[in-house]
Amino acid sequence: MIAITNLSYFLGDRALYDSASLHIKPKQKIGLIGLNGTGKSTLLRMINGEFQPDGGHISKSGDCTIGFLNQDLLSYQSDDSILSVAMQAFERQNELQVQIDKILHEMEHNYRDELVDKLARVQEEFEALDGYTVQSKAEAILEGLGFVTDDLHRPLRLFSGGWRMRVMLAKLLLQKPSLLMLDEPTNHLDLPSIQWVEKYVQSYEGAVIVVSHDRQFLDNTIDTTVEVSGGKLNYYAGNYSFYIEEKALRNDIQRGAYENQQAKIRQTERFIERFKAKATKSKQVQSRVKALDRMETVDEVIDENAKVHFRFQFTTQPGRHVFQLEDASKAYGDKVILEGTNISMERGDKIALIGANGRGKSTVLRVVAGTEPIEGKRRLGHNVSFTFYAQHQLESLNVQHNLLEELKYANSTKTETELRTVLGCFLFSGDDVFKKIKVLSGGEKSRVALAKVLLSQANFLLLDEPTNHLDMQSVNILIQALQQYEGSYIVVSHDRYFVENIANKIWYIEDHQIKEYPGTYEEYEIWVAERGLQSAVSEKAVVSSAPPQKKSAQSAGNQNKPAKPTSNEDVQKLKKAQKQVEELENTINNLENKKADTETKLADPKIYNDPVALAELNRFYTDVKNKLDNATADWEKAMMAVEELAG
Repeated sequence: MIAITNLSYFLGDRALYDSASLHIKPKQKIGLIGLNGTGKSTLLRMINGEFQPDGGHISKSGDCTIGFLNQDLLSYQSDDSILSVAMQAFERQNELQVQIDKILHEMEHNYRDELVDKLARVQEEFEALDGYTVQSKAEAILEGLGFVTDDLHRPLRLFSGGWRMRVMLAKLLLQKPSLLMLDEPTNHLDLPSIQWVEKYVQSYEGAVIVVSHDRQFLDNTIDTTVEVSGGKLNYYAGNYSFYIEEKALRNDIQRGAYENQQAKIRQTERFIERFKAKATKSKQVQSRVKALDRMETVDEVIDENAKVHFRFQFTTQPGRHVFQLEDASKAYGDKVILEGTNISMERGDKIALIGANGRGKSTVLRVVAGTEPIEGKRRLGHNVSFTFYAQHQLESLNVQHNLLEELKYANSTKTETELRTVLGCFLFSGDDVFKKIKVLSGGEKSRVALAKVLLSQANFLLLDEPTNHLDMQSVNILIQALQQYEGSYIVVSHDRYFVENIANKIWYIEDHQIKEYPGTYEEYEIWVAERGLQSAVSEKAVVSSAPPQKKSAQSAGNQNKPAKPTSNEDVQKLKKAQKQVEELENTINNLENKKADTETKLADPKIYNDPVALAELNRFYTDVKNKLDNATADWEKAMMAVEELAG
């Protein structure tokens, strides 16, 4: 569909791409990954025709259409309703609707046969293009992305940049281009919307290229990973988790080849140095010199997975109870956030506050911090000292400071060596530490602000969307830092991989109450799925004539903290069964591809001219078919096991 051949692109003297090549096939789902600044967005713009390569070429098939979601669309404004903007995707249908309306209006005053014929022709084309369903399709996608029905007729200009981006995403999805390019699509989405987009991309009939720092989103949507590194496009035939494993194997092979080559170079150089003055060895010396010149050197493996090793220090240790809300209520006019909620946290709690946008997660953080007034009681525990990280914290950085000065301001007790160590953990090394804050990118400022938070000596952290603007390497650093942190924290985040790795409890807002799940995010997801299944069963089984039962005071008090529905052993069994189902589905998909490929070869008349090759191909086909039958049977058993454990 699209062929990228020997692509080169320069930023000044720096080569973003140097003889890079890639083929994009129909229906392929590609995750484009790499460190910030390696040129991922630039490649998308070259494919879209906005930038021209300095060398090589990008060729596209004649019927290839491209839809590109990028961060520039945040600035798009219009007085049209968001439904109208989304429906701009249906250009021809909209033209036909205008024609139909015009003909009908004309027929009210001048009823002629030719108008009737024209109306019939236009309506026939309109119906063939599903014109009567386009509005319902647009409404369904907008509501899937988090808009409520009342929002659909509000002007686009009234929405924030993140919500405008969702409208533009809806428009692209409705256009259904043969190649959909998404640059950081999850940046402005809440968790339910991310999960909705995941399902949409999974079933999307065209090809997709996604640039994202959300590794779980990538794992759930892509079948191919392309890494931008060293000016090349490195291809991996699997999702992000596959890429991690495969890259480790490739690095091991490259590291071994590099070490062997370096040993050979040292040995050759010793030989040359030892015998270069001896006339009897001159030919052998010259031969080795030429061999070194001709040698294609193996690059040294650069470990891009930075490790964090620094100890967090508290000026004071907190008491057992860190924070408590009693009968707390919060509302903005008619919009109720909290109503009579009770919640507490203890020392060592590492909590992720999750849920859809608009539920009040950031408000809850401000309530905990004491910057948002409430009805009810807010209690901070004995010796608890906290610090608050939010996106507006970037604006509080002193733009005239360099990085060392800014961190010294956060913690004056640290030596310059210690501060350099911390900055090194956050990917600032060498002379980077003398950069002024004002020249940093958004992601770099986020890393500085997070370093300040972790140096603050607070024993209680409040973090609002700390992974925004961070690439995968920086997210990995933050995960390691929080895993080593011995205090308590509450984190608001939509990044599921991040949440799974840093939280031991989950808070969520439901019915204007803060409720707690006492386990990891993965366990919480299983519990939510089971609760949804049980609710559906209960609704079917309910007897309308049965009187409602009164709840005891004890059970009412425990409402905010649901116990895990199953034992830990059952949860582990369910996770194992679900993993087996996923592995078998991948196996079946691979076997079906092999079977289809073999059938194509068997359909070629030329194969019958070679009896040996034909016999071998038939044996391979029979083997693949038997394996496919066995894998399908195993999948059915595994699915039954999942249903039994979940039910």
